[in-house]
Amino acid sequence: MSSPPVTAANDAAPAPSPAQWADIVQQLGAEIAGPLSVALDRIQGLISTGQIDRQGLRALREAVGQAREAGITGQQLARLASGRLRLARERLHLTQMLRGVLAHRSRETQARGIQVRQQLRAVEIIADGSLLFALLNALIDWALVSTHSSIDLKLDVTPWPAKARLTCRFAHRSLDLLNPGRGAEALQPVNSLAWRLVEQTAVTMGLLPLREDEAGITVLTLEFPQTVSEEASEAELDAPVRSAPRLEADVMATDPGPSTTGNSKPLAGSHVLIVSPRRELRTQIQSAISHMGLIVDVVDRMEDAALFCMEGLPHGIVFETAQRNEVFERLQQEILVEVPQFCFVEVLDVEHLTQLSTATPDGLARISVGHLVDALPSVLTFELSKAL
Repeated sequence: MSSPPVTAANDAAPAPSPAQWADIVQQLGAEIAGPLSVALDRIQGLISTGQIDRQGLRALREAVGQAREAGITGQQLARLASGRLRLARERLHLTQMLRGVLAHRSRETQARGIQVRQQLRAVEIIADGSLLFALLNALIDWALVSTHSSIDLKLDVTPWPAKARLTCRFAHRSLDLLNPGRGAEALQPVNSLAWRLVEQTAVTMGLLPLREDEAGITVLTLEFPQTVSEEASEAELDAPVRSAPRLEADVMATDPGPSTTGNSKPLAGSHVLIVSPRRELRTQIQSAISHMGLIVDVVDRMEDAALFCMEGLPHGIVFETAQRNEVFERLQQEILVEVPQFCFVEVLDVEHLTQLSTATPDGLARISVGHLVDALPSVLTFELSKAL
């Protein structure tokens, strides 16, 4: 039976099942411990021989990366389980948001050699914007690590009652491995923590994730009960609509500090890349945004950032002004072609008025080092939210 839909602003998220969360915690431990065991073996070999080849180093990085991803997913699941989320009620263009997420992830899908085929009908829904964004990204994460084929995404509307319906279809094992005896083994990647995050985010939003795994094919269907139609009632259309970006003064007045109530981490899970060779500055930036639940990576130079972005884009780049060079100019132009609302924040050593991208001619947000603690969380919240 479907969980009740969100019917009012600030409705509380449905409470999770204790038994279900116990299974998730057990799975979390396994997905962290497994890669770390592999990494420890590599480190022991390095200690014994004093050497490590390129292949071994790559395997070590992959193992640590897998454990890190599992830990981050665990943090996102813990946020859903906290019982502190309050769901907003916003009128959102589901099709545009999905296309934006796919555009953002296009480098990643191309690097993996995976084709994403889209059949998307224009549709609007009533939902929480930050959770919908998290759900779509979690869906792509899960499909990318589970598929042995292309990924088919279809968005349409059911005949009656009218509900937006998102379907994701892919092969969870290679066609040459279709052996009935391998069914449970083949489904292990599909039942990963990445799936748990999709499932629990959907349930938190009041959706019922329906998944079918048959003959090597996985099909996930999500129906959105509050779909805006041409015949929508006045009550539905009166739902708060995400407005145009607020004035700079309004954003900067937002309390950037951590909160223990409400949806205190609306952008949790968003990915930010910090570019600076100075450890002290990197530490200041990370400390200023540590409470936001963001995934943070760090590189020393803009050349490293360009290499980092080749296999997949973060959601935002925070860089010190000394790294604004020809490499940055090229990288910025390339990214903005793919993601016009991409978040760039330039950090200046000199005293400077904090500016949002909407107030600068080149579309870059700017902040001085002295204002990082007070203003960077608010700036990032605004800049990252432009993609919602």
